[in-house]
Amino acid sequence: MKPKRTHHVAQMRAQYDFDYSKAVRGKYYKQLLAEGSNVVVLDRDIAKAFPNSAAVNKALRSVLQAKRRRLTARTIRTRAKTARAG
Repeated sequence: MKPKRTHHVAQMRAQYDFDYSKAVRGKYYKQLLAEGSNVVVLDRDIAKAFPNSAAVNKALRSVLQAKRRRLTARTIRTRAKTARAG
């Protein structure tokens, strides 16, 4: 027969006793390096313009996409000039 389960209300204890002697420094360091984690701190005025990190990433991706388009267009013009001159 299974023991009866009692429903306890989850409460915070007044004090917790953590054993810091068992703590490991840099436990997830290698994992973060492998995943390529990168932290960027934005200035306050820039951070106010974005509600979350997804919005920042979206804006940066659009800037990169515009840069690629501009570079591609410039490369095509340069090749056309070289073909006409040569």
